[in-house]
Amino acid sequence: MRLVTWNVNSIRLRFDHLARLVQHWDPDVICLQEIKVHDDLFPKAELLPGGHPHRRWRGMKSYNGVAILSRLPLEPVEGPDWCGKGDCRHQAVMLPGGVELHNFYVPAGGDIPDRKANPKFAHKLDFLDQMTDWFAAERDAKRKMILVGDLNIAPLETDVWSHKQLLDVVSHTPIEVEKLTGLQDGLGWTDAVRHFIPPKDKLYSWWSYRAADWEASDRGRRLDHIWVTRPLKSKLKGAAVLREARGWTQPSDHVPVVVDFA
Repeated sequence: MRLVTWNVNSIRLRFDHLARLVQHWDPDVICLQEIKVHDDLFPKAELLPGGHPHRRWRGMKSYNGVAILSRLPLEPVEGPDWCGKGDCRHQAVMLPGGVELHNFYVPAGGDIPDRKANPKFAHKLDFLDQMTDWFAAERDAKRKMILVGDLNIAPLETDVWSHKQLLDVVSHTPIEVEKLTGLQDGLGWTDAVRHFIPPKDKLYSWWSYRAADWEASDRGRRLDHIWVTRPLKSKLKGAAVLREARGWTQPSDHVPVVVDFA
């Protein structure tokens, strides 16, 4: 099975990019974030090359939203209304073989890394706390699970272009890294991408639109992740970050992340 996670930053605007991804990388399961479309306007996935007949999505107008497109059957799995906001940031399904897949779009957190001064940052921290508590209470490490998505945190020093300069920048602050690490340690999740690409290597999945030349400046962050629980660790076959997608015409600021399973 080949699985892709991608913050597509508007599925209608970048449906052609999605088709290009399918044509060249042939994923079996595609998890999307920031689809930015109300449910009844979600584009027809049967237009994708190769077809992904099993589809589930949760969307809202202009903001957020997640979707899973699959060649494999999907059974819905209920989850909480995170932070009571109903803002379409999570979707869970059961794949064949009893594998539970969670697709998340964690709040970005705004620009000011201060809970009291910035409600968006407070929401992000609360969201991460609830994720940690929910998985600890409702799931256990023996369950076969995959967690993917735009988690909006670059946890390692090599996940950002400058650890020192980004310590006070939302997405790499110590409190965010601490909470994400706590979530990961809770069930002993394995970072599937870093399982293959060593933590000593610089690796990014997001580059700001603000850079005049994103490739030359290369001031990226690794915000997009794929984790697995221990029962699936031995099934990991390979991983890649599709950096070239950032250079496509009118690209998303995120690129697809791929993991292959035996």
